[in-house]
Amino acid sequence: MKEYYAFTWPGKHDAIIEAGTPTDKVLRPDINTSKNFHTTQNIYIEGDNLEALKILQRSYMRKVKMIYIDPPYNTGHDFIYSDNFTQDDNEAQQDFGLFSDDDTRNFSMKNYRENSKTNPRFHSDWCSMIYPRLKLARNLLTEDGVIFISIDDNEVTNLRKICDEIFGESNFVAMLVWRRRSGANDAVNNISIDHEYVLCYSDLPGVSLRGTMKTFENYSNPDNDPRGEWARDNLTCGKTASQRPNLFYPITDPATGKVYQCNPNRVWSFERDKMEQLIASGKVIFPEDGDGVPAYKRHRSELRSETKPYSSLIDTQLNLSATKELRRLLGGQVFDYSKPLDLIEQLVFQATDADAIILDFFAGSSTTAHAVMAMNSQDYGHRKFIMVQLPEECPVQSEAFKAGYANICEIGKERIRRAGEELMRSGQQLTMNYALDAGFRVFKVDSSNMKDVYFSPDELTQDMLAGLEENIKPDRSGIDLLFDAIAEIGLTFSLEYSSESFDGFTIHSYGQNEVIACFDENVNLELMTEIAKRKPVHAVFCDRCFESSPAKLNLMGIFEYYAPDTNIKIM
Repeated sequence: MKEYYAFTWPGKHDAIIEAGTPTDKVLRPDINTSKNFHTTQNIYIEGDNLEALKILQRSYMRKVKMIYIDPPYNTGHDFIYSDNFTQDDNEAQQDFGLFSDDDTRNFSMKNYRENSKTNPRFHSDWCSMIYPRLKLARNLLTEDGVIFISIDDNEVTNLRKICDEIFGESNFVAMLVWRRRSGANDAVNNISIDHEYVLCYSDLPGVSLRGTMKTFENYSNPDNDPRGEWARDNLTCGKTASQRPNLFYPITDPATGKVYQCNPNRVWSFERDKMEQLIASGKVIFPEDGDGVPAYKRHRSELRSETKPYSSLIDTQLNLSATKELRRLLGGQVFDYSKPLDLIEQLVFQATDADAIILDFFAGSSTTAHAVMAMNSQDYGHRKFIMVQLPEECPVQSEAFKAGYANICEIGKERIRRAGEELMRSGQQLTMNYALDAGFRVFKVDSSNMKDVYFSPDELTQDMLAGLEENIKPDRSGIDLLFDAIAEIGLTFSLEYSSESFDGFTIHSYGQNEVIACFDENVNLELMTEIAKRKPVHAVFCDRCFESSPAKLNLMGIFEYYAPDTNIKIM
């Protein structure tokens, strides 16, 4: 058998299939737990992030500039998502060749659980969890977008291989190292593992980060040079005379006639002709007393950039500082292992401009949302965040539960509220007529808005037909149907929303005349005409809006007359 290099694990095939399997789930808006629902451009999604990523595909394809995630590290105690490719122990044994091919294979649909190290598929289940999510996440990145992934030694090698496969080895940007603590007394083998990693990949090769701003305190203009501020710089390079003989020669101070020999172990940075031009133009500074070596007069105006490369060793707060910051903000120890605000702020600065969309689909305590708002308050930006978090229940004995938080989502949303209010109080947003967007629009992943009708023809009876006239579930509202339609149309979930009453019916408006909708029963000609006269890009109705087929034909005729370019959608 011919051998070849491959990275695989039991369950990989199913993970690949899962990434391409469509979802029938929807995002249902929750106005009550949102903040500034009608106007905010920020999104908070409660639910399984795999389903959420599938829903976001059409609306946010190639629109997300930066993704940051802090997924479970697979320590054996952290939370692991259970997907429909997860197998039970018997099936795992069969995959490892312990059962014959004749044995029946039954897929397990277990609830969410910890991934114990006693699990024979310990690493495989983690790979199967992360693979489809990253596969879907890449589709959302802009061409110059990047993804940052926090990870530690438990799965960093597997994650690197998965990212190489999904994003491409040529799209690897960097493996950043962040020092998370200063040392531990419980170190194994007397080695304290004080760091974690942040893997960075891009959608296309050649993507660069912004870099770190240079400091210019050494620049001044004591001699009133018309070329502006300058600083002393090295006139030599790290080459030897044998390596670069053309850079090995003496130079003369024209004012004193003193000759300066070249160091054979570190020759000049310029060839002889160029050096003579620099000396003549006053770009070479000779020692006033004749002692020392000449220096280069580097003007600030000749710098190619005001930034320097961003270090792969991240200098930021430790985890302990992040814990204290969150404790201060929320008034107690309600969440463990939150990432430092400064860390995420640095990444947001490196990867985004002022109008970028930032996604975090392992939102946790919503540090990323906090960082996005903080960056906006600093540079008057309009970055938008999308947070996705599974509403994992807080244990009854936890400080979070005692403080009134039922699940992690409640912690994250409260942090956004308090952080936004704190930033608003800072007063920075009051300058330049700038208003910080400190709101967020909450959505919850739920089943389809349409009734589940699974009957074969021989199962249907005459009595059942009356119940099938209405195709929408009874607990779904007009705004539920509106955002379902928005997802199908492919609009983002962050445009302005408003509703109004017209002749006893509710009209929903979305965006700058992008969508106008009504989902009430038996709408009249006046309402149809009113919506048509507004000439929306999309007009959305549902079957119950029309008393009969002729009423539906009337709608088509009205729009053909008043708004022939409007796209009509009937759910």
